[in-house]
Amino acid sequence: MAFSDEARQLRYSPDFGMRAHSNPPQDNEDTKRQNCRSLSLSGHVGFDSLPDQLVNKSINQGFCFNILCIGETGLGKSTLIDSLFNTSFGDRTSTHFQPNVRLKAQTYDLQESNVRLKLTVINTVGFGDQINKEDSYQPIVDYIDAQFEAYLQEELKIKRSLYNYHDTRVHVCLYCISPTGHSLKTVDLLTMKNLDSKVNIIPVIAKADAISKSELQKFKIKIMSELVSNGVQIYQFPTDDEAIAKINATMNGHLPFAVVGSTEDIKIGNKIVKARQYPWGIVQVESENHCDFVKLREMLICTNMEDLREQTHMRHYELYRRCKLEEMGFQDTGPENQPVSLQETYEAKRYEYLAELQRKEEALRQTFVQRVTEKEALLREAERELQVKYDHLKRLHQEERMKVEEKRKLLEDEIMAFNKRKAAADILQGQALVATPTVSLKKDKDRKNSGFL
Repeated sequence: MAFSDEARQLRYSPDFGMRAHSNPPQDNEDTKRQNCRSLSLSGHVGFDSLPDQLVNKSINQGFCFNILCIGETGLGKSTLIDSLFNTSFGDRTSTHFQPNVRLKAQTYDLQESNVRLKLTVINTVGFGDQINKEDSYQPIVDYIDAQFEAYLQEELKIKRSLYNYHDTRVHVCLYCISPTGHSLKTVDLLTMKNLDSKVNIIPVIAKADAISKSELQKFKIKIMSELVSNGVQIYQFPTDDEAIAKINATMNGHLPFAVVGSTEDIKIGNKIVKARQYPWGIVQVESENHCDFVKLREMLICTNMEDLREQTHMRHYELYRRCKLEEMGFQDTGPENQPVSLQETYEAKRYEYLAELQRKEEALRQTFVQRVTEKEALLREAERELQVKYDHLKRLHQEERMKVEEKRKLLEDEIMAFNKRKAAADILQGQALVATPTVSLKKDKDRKNSGFL
C-alpha cells in the first residue's frame, strides 16, 4: 500500500506517538465509522451457487422414500401404489387366511429424468383378517420401532457411515379405510391412535367408487369428527411456506382423500387414461370429478415428500431417540438444573452399573455362602444319621454273630456227645457179637430143618 508524503512524514516523525495520544478521539465508534472504507465488488463472488451445489449433491446421492400401507386385505393397496408411481411392482395378492399380521417390505429403484429414488413399500399382510383384532397393530408398532432402533444404533457408532446408510424409517403411512359409509372401525381407531406419534398418517378412503358422492362427503366428515374426538393426530400439510401454504391449506380440508386405483388403460375419445370400467360407466382415476387420486399424488409426491422425510426425522425419530436415551439414563441437565455433558452422564452410568454389578456379585456371593453352609449342615446331619445307622447295624451284626457262635458251640457239643454215644454203641455191639456165636449157629440149623419139613 502506498502512503502519501505527508502521511509518511507523520508516521516516521519522532513525536508521532505523542501526537496520537495527546488528542484521543471522543467517540471511538464514530471514528471507526468514518475511517471505514467501502469496497465495490469487481467480480462475481459465487456463494449464490450453494443451492445448486446442494441440488447436485442430492441428485448424485439419490433419495429414499418409505411408504407403509395399512388396510384390510382386498382394499386395493397394491393397486394404489402402482397407480401413484405409474408402474407395476408385481406384488402378489394375499389371501384372507393369515394366522396373524406380518409386514412385507419390498424395495424398488426408480428413476425419473436424472433423479433416482429408492422406494420401499411396506404392506401389512393379513391385517383385519383375524377374529381377535385386539393386537393387530402391535406388529406394525414393533416394525417402526425396529427401524428407529437400527438408525439410532448407526448414529451411536464410533465410525458412522450415515452417508451410505439405507434409511428404512417409515416416512408416511397411507391408512386405507373401508368405504362402509358409516364410521371407523374399532381396529382402525386403535391402530391410528398407537401410530400417530411414530409415523405421518394420511387417511385415505379406498375404493371410493363404491359409495355415492353425497355419502362420501358425509363419510369424510364423520371420519374427521371421530379422529378429533378420539385424539388421533394425522399428518397436516405444512402451511408455513408461502409458496405452497394456500394449496396445502386447501388440501387439509379435503382429508381424508377418497381414492380409486387402477392399472388398466382405457381409451376415452382420443385419450388413453387410467380408469375402471363398470357396466354403468367408467371411473377415471386421474379425474378430480371422480376421486381425489390426483390430490393425493400431488400432495404426497410432488409437493410434500421432503417435508414428510423431515417430519419423520425431526419429530417422530427425535421423540423415539429422546425416550430411548432417557430410558438409558442420559439427560441434559443435572439435579440443580446445570448442564451435564455426555461424558459425565456416561461416567455416572458406568459407576452406577459397576456398583450394581458389585452389589449383585456380593448378593450372589452371600447366597452362595449361605447355600454352601446349608449344604454342609445337611451333609453333617446326613453323616450323623448314617453313623447312627452304621452303629445300629454294627451292633446288630455283633449280636447276630454272638448268637451264631453260641449256636455253633452248642452244635459242636451235640456232635461230640453224639460221637461219644456212637462209639459206646459200637463197643457194646462188638461185645454182643463175640459173646453169642453158638446160639446163632443153632438157630440157623433149626431154621433150615424147618424149611425141609
